[in-house]
Formats: sequence, C-alpha cells, structure tokens
Amino acid sequence: MPRASVKRLIECEKNQLIDLVLDIEKYPTFVPYCICAKVYEKNEKGDFINIIADLTIGKGPFKDTYKSDVKFNKKSSSIYVKNIGGPLKHLNNKWIFEDHRKGTEIYFDVDFEIRNKFLNILMTTSFQYGLDKIADAFQKRANQLFKS
Repeated sequence: MPRASVKRLIECEKNQLIDLVLDIEKYPTFVPYCICAKVYEKNEKGDFINIIADLTIGKGPFKDTYKSDVKFNKKSSSIYVKNIGGPLKHLNNKWIFEDHRKGTEIYFDVDFEIRNKFLNILMTTSFQYGLDKIADAFQKRANQLFKS
C-alpha cells in the first residue's frame, strides 16, 4: 500500500491555506494530474465542514474518478479525507495546519491502495515523488494568491 508524508512551511495565514485546500473545484487549475473536480455536497455544522466530492486523476489515456468524503475540523485545524467510491480499495488522507511565525506549517499524509494490484505496485515506486509534486503545487498556488 503506497503511503507517504510531506511537511512544509508555507508563507500565508492558516485560514487562507485551509480555504485553498477546501476549494476542491479549483484543483484542476493547479494540482498535477487532476483533470476534473466536482463538489456534490458541502455542509457546515458547528465546528465541522463536510464535503462530498469527485476527483478525476490521470494522464493521457489513463484516468479514473474517485469519490471522497472530506471532513474539516475547525478546532483541530485538520482535514480528513477517505474514499467512498471509485478505483481505490481505500484512501486515508490527512492535512494538519499549524500556525508558525513565518506562516503555516502543513503536514500532509496519504495512505491508499488501488484495487488493481499491478497499478498498486507501480504507484508504490513513485508515490513520494508524486506527493511532493502535489505539495509543491499547493505551495506555489498559495504563494501566487497570498504572498505580497
């Protein structure tokens, strides 16, 4: 099962970065290999925001769509994502945002398994690289939007 983590310091306010991550429908404009994103539901209740969304990921002729359940906890400044449909056997994704004197420190952890065993083995070899590219994309986007 591919699993990887990234830790980054991004020079913007924590709430700006959280909003950027929760703005799922904009992912195709800056996240590598994200072809399409669609939010079906977005509900706010107390200290939680719950989102149900599809992401279509791929390159060239290879693409797949998976449905995610995204939960943002305002008190802990964390986002938890799990798959609820699509080609993944499972997906657990966690974002943690912490204030830092130079901006916001993020911790991004992903653990997933693809139903296709061959693709799963293939992904394991390059997954940390791919996760680093995704973190780079969020950092670059935050710098474009919020850095003065």
